[in-house]
Order: sequence, then structure tokens, then C-alpha cells
Amino acid sequence: MAVANGNIRSQAIKHKLMNTGNNNDLVDSFGRKHESLRVSVTDRCNIRCFYCMPLENVTFLPRSQVLSFEEISRVVDVAIGLGIKKIRLTGGEPLVRKDLPRLIEILATKSGVEDLALTTNGILLADQAQALRDAGLRRINVSLDTLKEETFRKISRRDGLATILAGIAAARNAGFKEIRINAIAIKDVNENEIVTLAQFCREHDLHLRFIEFMPLDADKKWDLEQVVTGAAVRNKISNELCNLIAETSADPSQPAKDYRYSDGRQSVGFINTLSEPFCGSCNRLRLTAEGQFRNCLFGTQDWDARAILRGNGSDAELVALLQDCVANKKAGHGIDDPSFIRPNKSMYQIGG
Repeated sequence: MAVANGNIRSQAIKHKLMNTGNNNDLVDSFGRKHESLRVSVTDRCNIRCFYCMPLENVTFLPRSQVLSFEEISRVVDVAIGLGIKKIRLTGGEPLVRKDLPRLIEILATKSGVEDLALTTNGILLADQAQALRDAGLRRINVSLDTLKEETFRKISRRDGLATILAGIAAARNAGFKEIRINAIAIKDVNENEIVTLAQFCREHDLHLRFIEFMPLDADKKWDLEQVVTGAAVRNKISNELCNLIAETSADPSQPAKDYRYSDGRQSVGFINTLSEPFCGSCNRLRLTAEGQFRNCLFGTQDWDARAILRGNGSDAELVALLQDCVANKKAGHGIDDPSFIRPNKSMYQIGG
């Protein structure tokens, strides 16, 4: 009944918007139509990657401050009513959230959700892959920066590489056909494994994406000199493994530039956030685990949905909040601007 009510609510919101003359699309002042929402279900994580979290003294949100599945469902209903079609669950590490398949089942059956995906570090994937698949999840992104245990420990400050590889295999066995590998190449850390990772993904029929190292680390030690650009990674793969040929994306808002190998074996994508910003086509919004909307990964302002949810606020108030969030979205992240201010939260607190 909860799922049915959720579908009815999102349809009712869209009907009300259309009949009151309001534009039911989330279009910002630069003409970007927002159809993708990334939902962080927790800020907790079971590893400590240096580009995301501090090593020690991490203060996580009290569980009472994290949105419940029912609250997330309500927000998603409102977002669907405003044209959101794609949902991605993130964290922290989303698989540490208890009973996550229940949330996936709720979201997967909502009318209007055309794509439901999840990003994970893979540590708990072997145990949960089948339950996630059975609940309705169809796409998974797994973070994997190295195939060497020593380098994995250097990056994540924990053990677990073999567990992640087992998780990827379990996802495949559970029936997941779309498994993407997210990798960050960092100078003097793992840049010597670029080709090795590419070859691994080709051999295991996995789509690989390299993401440029971004200034979202909790220790604030990020340095531009550590960034290995997407162009540098692409050239290395082309020169040492197989020539890459640019593909035309069917989705202009996709953050990655995809290339196929000239021999036809798989493809690889590049998310060049710093060297080739794609802000002009960004269609993504974020909901943090504590119920705050953000219109940019590098934004510094929050829009408090939790206060409305827990203050007996109406769906109309949530609509107005989300519309205001979109209306205040800037033209770009501004990292290359001298006046750029680093976000006041790290990646694990915002949601990847």
C-alpha cells in the first residue's frame, strides 16, 4: 500500500502543478532541465579513502538525523512530480544502511522512475548482490582504484581488495549486466595502474570510468599537482593498450565522455570535472543523508527538506524548496576561479 500511495502522490503533485499553470520541470536560469537526483542514504562508510574521508575522529550523523526510507520516498515522489526520472543511491557507503533492499523495492516500483542505480565501494556487495537485484536494482557502479592490495591500503586505509573483487563477481552472478567501475587516477599513487585497470575491465566485460581527483577530501590536502587529467589517462590507454575512438552519447547530460576500443572489446569513459567541466549540461541534484538538497557537488548552500518533512510541512512546500534550489544553481562549479570556495562538506557527507 505504501508503494501505491507513493505513486498516487507523485502523480497528484504533477497534476496539481499542471493545473495551476506552474512549469512542472526543474529548469534553472541557464535553461538546464534537471531529471537526475542522487540520494545519499548514509554518511557512514566501512573504509577511509583519503580523497573522501578523514582517517580518524570521524563524526557521523546521529541516526535520528538521517532520513527514513519513508521520508526519502516522499521526497522522491515530489521530485518525480517535477520531472525527475533518474535516481542514484549513494553514501557514504549505501550498503551499510540496514535493510537497503527495502528502499530499493519502494523506489523501483514508482511510476516515473526510469533509471535506478547505486554506487558502492563493493565491500559488502558479495553478501547483498542477489537481494539488491531481487529488489529491483539493475545498475551498479563499483569504486575500484587499484588491483594491488598495498595500494588499496594506501588509498582506503583499510584491507578489502579481494572482498571487492568477489563482490563484482557476485553481482555478475546475480544477474547484473550493467556494472561500471569508477576509478580515480592520482599522481604518484596509482597512475602506474591505469592500463592494468583498463585491461582488467576489458577481460571481465566491465565498463570503466576514470574520474579526475577532486577537491572534496576531508583532510583538505588535495593539490592540483596530484590530478591526472582524463586526456592523460586516455592517451596512456591508447598508446599502451588499444586505440580509443570517441563515441557519441545519446544523453547530452551524461558527465562522462565515452570511448570505445578500436578492436570492439568494451569501452571506457572519462569524467573530466576539472580539465573539461561539463557544467553547461548538468542535470543533477543531490539529497544528502540528513535531508538537505544541494544543486552542485561543489556548492556551499543547503535547502532543508528534513525541516519540512518533520515539521508537518506540505508537499507544496517541498516543491517550492526544490524549485528554489534549482533556481539558485550557478552556471558552473567555479573551481578554476580565484574566488572559488571549497565546499564545507566532504564527499562522504554530500553523497557522490
